[in-house]
Amino acid sequence: MIRYVIKRLLTLIPIIIGVVIIVFTINFFTKGSPATVMLGAAATPENVAQVEAEMGLDRPYFVQLGDYLWNIITKFDLGTSYIWKRPVAEMIGERIGVTISLGLLGVAFSLVIGIPVGVFSATKQYSTFDYVATTLAVVLAAIPSFWLALMCILLFSVKLGWLPISGLTSWKHWVLPVFAIGAFPIAMITRMTRSSMLEVIRQDYIRTARAKGMPERRVIYGHALKNGIIPVTTAVGITAGLAMTGTIIVETIFNIPGVGTLMNSAITKYDYILTQGIVLVCALIICGTNLITDIAYAFLDPRIKAMYVNSMKKRQLAEKLLKEAASRAEQAPSTVDGSGTDVSEPEAIDGAKGGDPDV
Repeated sequence: MIRYVIKRLLTLIPIIIGVVIIVFTINFFTKGSPATVMLGAAATPENVAQVEAEMGLDRPYFVQLGDYLWNIITKFDLGTSYIWKRPVAEMIGERIGVTISLGLLGVAFSLVIGIPVGVFSATKQYSTFDYVATTLAVVLAAIPSFWLALMCILLFSVKLGWLPISGLTSWKHWVLPVFAIGAFPIAMITRMTRSSMLEVIRQDYIRTARAKGMPERRVIYGHALKNGIIPVTTAVGITAGLAMTGTIIVETIFNIPGVGTLMNSAITKYDYILTQGIVLVCALIICGTNLITDIAYAFLDPRIKAMYVNSMKKRQLAEKLLKEAASRAEQAPSTVDGSGTDVSEPEAIDGAKGGDPDV
């Protein structure tokens, strides 16, 4: 398992480098310069060119990209913000806690709602509850998180006045953002749980448990759910990544002091170095979430772990056999003389003819 984790970690390296290159390229060829924002009304072409030269933005593309990658790999340095003149890593570190908290709460909310609804919907297939649950799941999956956030503000904050619009000073400020973030994951987990449970409860061992007179509650929650929850692990990993991206948008709508509002400010002020750092951190979080999901999947499903262990054993056995064959080939005496004639065995002329030499 340790080798599997190390292998997955190594596969993340080219992904992260690719993300950095793509984001850097987009920012490099995008119109607009942080020097224009810094100079304000004094942003003449001459002044902008002078400030860009001082900041090193006039250098060729590959030179800037190489320096940026080199600083990340060797120094773990994400650079310094063009506008705020502060280290990018420090600025992200001050706000990443709020963003991660919102994302985790959104995922936890989706699990608490999605799994029970999916299980109950599967056990009551074709019932009124099943139709209502599946319909709501489809609707929630089709609604963008930002539109849902705006509608929640309009209804619960403006019309009813139940919940505050912005800030994070009390638990009430978390309700609407968490709901907006967790709406799509709820729909995805509900549908995944329902389909997985429907497949499991049709298995022979479930019918056997029912035939033995086992209580239905124990059959569902003690046996079926144990195997039905395994495919949901993949959905949880996907929804966690989607929750992170949705958090950035929702933070801007609710004016939450997280990475989302920082990202919005960086984009509007052409602070490319800060934008690149935020995207890189988000990519690391998503890759880490997928890695944790794969590891959890292997632990939850013994078949995956056994399959990986068996493949590793077969590979090691094949390598051992190849080494032994190569060793025997090196130790065996030469069977060809200098003229190229095979002299390893005497020619059995009579045996080949099938005759008896004594006759």
